[in-house]
Amino acid sequence: MEKNNKKRIFSGVQPSGDLHIGNYLGAISQWVNMQNKYECIFCVVDYHAITVKQDPEILRKKIIEIAKIYIASGIDPQKSVIFQQSTITAHTEFAWILNCIVARMSDLNKMTQFKDKSGNHQENVGIGLYDYPVLMASDILLYNTDVVPVGDDQLQHVELTRTLARRFNERFGDTLQLPKAEIRKTGARIMGLDDPTKKMSKSAASDLNYIALTDNPDKAAKKIMRAVTDTGSEIKYDLEKKPGISNLLTIYSLLVKKEIKELEKEYQNKMYGEFKKNLAEVVKSFLIDFQKKYNAISDKEVEQIMAQGTKKIKPIADNTLDRVKMKIGVL
Repeated sequence: MEKNNKKRIFSGVQPSGDLHIGNYLGAISQWVNMQNKYECIFCVVDYHAITVKQDPEILRKKIIEIAKIYIASGIDPQKSVIFQQSTITAHTEFAWILNCIVARMSDLNKMTQFKDKSGNHQENVGIGLYDYPVLMASDILLYNTDVVPVGDDQLQHVELTRTLARRFNERFGDTLQLPKAEIRKTGARIMGLDDPTKKMSKSAASDLNYIALTDNPDKAAKKIMRAVTDTGSEIKYDLEKKPGISNLLTIYSLLVKKEIKELEKEYQNKMYGEFKKNLAEVVKSFLIDFQKKYNAISDKEVEQIMAQGTKKIKPIADNTLDRVKMKIGVL
């Protein structure tokens, strides 16, 4: 896979939990629209998933599920590469080199996601959870990535990637491409239906927090009807005063491809109940269509697509790793 005139994108999703509508709107739908503009590499980041305890059988199924979701969402294997992270050993080998040569404890101590995920148990969590931003840097830098489409919660990790690449280049000469993050202006943070002050999460305690892409469409519609709104009745986007209705307006806007201001005008002088009922139908329709595509994809087809993806991009990863090894003196 020789680099063409298009800029290259790399991104990925962990095969854990239930991928939800926030993942789709904030990331995957964005990737679909990028396929014609960029050369795209999309990964199922299974080694990131094992930073927390996983059931092996469930993990195997989730790896296939994530790849199916990519394809059902519109990621075209003829235009983009889809592959499984663990099938290319250069990811972990390069991460070790970065750990030894350029990554610092002071860098990782600043990572807010580790603090959020480990809570009060930092001394007892696996080292992988602490160190996974370096593995993420390895993922990105192996493929001479130009652009990394991320949610704003991952921006810090892309900045770390740039820092590590810059340090390496300063010491060994121009070797690694410095990637840039690209964040979606609308929908980068889809909030929880049960608490619109916190991001929608597939690991939330209650499944009323999110709408999984594999949810029963009728069940999903009921979740929308039960979603938290705000005091008052005006359907207006105001993150500070009306986080609940603002979140629902964002979801509605992205699913029907209408500007939020257009929806505000459409629902002027109407009540929350009518708005939520209509949004529930939109979500239900979206899931029916999505799941029809998802269920039409066989496990065997997905395995073949990922194997082809690995074959196509492994030479890029191996080439980068060899250049790095030459620079540091182990090759």
